Amino acid sequence: MPGSIGILTAGGDSPGLNAAIRAIGKAAQRSHGMHVIGFRDGFRGLIQNRTVRLDSDTLSGILTKGGTILGTSRDKPHKMLLDGKIVDMTSACLETFAENQLDALVCLGGSGTAKNALRLKQRGMSILTLPKTIDNDVWGTDTTFGFDTALNIATEAIDRLHSTAHSHHRIVVVELMGHNAGWLALGAGIAGGADVILIPEIPYDVDRVAASILVRKAGGSSFSIVAVSEGAMSWEEAARLAKLEARQDSAKAGEREAAEADLAAFWADRKYATERLTQELEKRTGLEGRVTILGHVQRGGIPSPADRLLATRLGAACSEYIAAGTTGVMVAARGNGTEPVPLEDVAGKTKTVPVDDPLVGTARRLGISLGD
Repeated sequence: MPGSIGILTAGGDSPGLNAAIRAIGKAAQRSHGMHVIGFRDGFRGLIQNRTVRLDSDTLSGILTKGGTILGTSRDKPHKMLLDGKIVDMTSACLETFAENQLDALVCLGGSGTAKNALRLKQRGMSILTLPKTIDNDVWGTDTTFGFDTALNIATEAIDRLHSTAHSHHRIVVVELMGHNAGWLALGAGIAGGADVILIPEIPYDVDRVAASILVRKAGGSSFSIVAVSEGAMSWEEAARLAKLEARQDSAKAGEREAAEADLAAFWADRKYATERLTQELEKRTGLEGRVTILGHVQRGGIPSPADRLLATRLGAACSEYIAAGTTGVMVAARGNGTEPVPLEDVAGKTKTVPVDDPLVGTARRLGISLGD
């Protein structure tokens, strides 16, 4: 008897989501005769049982579309904001799953989605995830869909900024996405010919960054391109964060609120970190600085062919795993194929850039400053 699959997208949007939805739906229907539905707006739609039938008409023409036809949200089933209160709605998720007589739920998302999926698995739900994020920071997969598109966009932006930096003899600081992992800044920085690349995994010394720019200036280069991950920190900032986190971890009941407030203030102040870095570089080099923050443009628009292929490959494989009764896993990209990785191995982990990664070595051999 044909089964039924539910699909939702969670977390931030990412190029390739619609390609993945299409692949899961078409492969499940054509190869296994399964019924496929989508839940709108992530886990909130699952809780509220807001569905859309993903038939051939709905799936037609979405391969090249950016965003997600299902909508998304950052809601967590066990910490859902309802009527101004945080409520555990895990049971409601299980009820919706049963009401729709689903054999499996597929969640398209990143590291946070894997943690939410694991909680539902532990409550008995048959669930799988597909790795999407432009940050490429999901543990257990070779790459995530969305990353290649963002890499292309970020690299093109750096390409375009070269001409204005050169014409006006400026330091142009380009902020790219990547709170915890520097894959995007590192890749786009190398591909776009940046002179300095700053990533979260390697705390920087602003004096050393300035010194590298002054060396370029002395050699006749009157401009520099600095590619910086939004999560990159100076040594001082990294040390301060470590102390704040340690204080929060060891805080007693009466001290916890103050510790959490100080940590929140630190992160709020981080919103202006790239502007402060640019100002410091101006002071130390005598060159005029400008900031370009790419923001959400990095994850918008038409997905690249590579992301469409990856999302389609993972989505089609996902339907096969479900048909074989394999759930409780993330469908990971592995070489030219796929591999089911247990959610227990994925949840709570982040794939960061190793300090000895070949790309880091490439940057150093090219004379690109990493700020350390």
